[in-house]
Amino acid sequence: MPSDYAKSLGARLRSIRQQQGLSLQGVEEKSNGRWKAVVVGSYERGDRAVTVSRLAELADFYRVPVGELLPDGPAPRQEATSKIVLDLERLYDGAKEDLASVARYARAIQQQRGDYNGRVLSIRAVDLQALAVFYDCTPTELIERLADHGVLVADPRAFFAS
Repeated sequence: MPSDYAKSLGARLRSIRQQQGLSLQGVEEKSNGRWKAVVVGSYERGDRAVTVSRLAELADFYRVPVGELLPDGPAPRQEATSKIVLDLERLYDGAKEDLASVARYARAIQQQRGDYNGRVLSIRAVDLQALAVFYDCTPTELIERLADHGVLVADPRAFFAS
């Protein structure tokens, strides 16, 4: 009788396969027979133990990190970041090469929103996460980089009071 962990692992494997639009037979065909439908199915049911090396090979086949196949795999890196506010004048006028991508992204957001006040722009957490991926860092590390360059507005209300 499969353990709860084996069942959970199998459910993750099935979920990933189905997300990719593959049937068990489709896995066998796409892998040119490397992965037999009956074997993958037995992994998914939890009837057959999968070795670490075979799990790594299956992850490679599905093009996902191994941790994504594990039932208690790594949770997505979530950080408690909310929106930030950029000083557009400093970003556009004094932006170093290091922040050129942030400046392009900010211009794209301005276009998308039709927001051309020219002084500040709020960047939502989801936009910050996307930029952090581009810079290969966490959102918190990107915020630190932006602060180091002096383009963050700490208190937007005070910014407009001056």
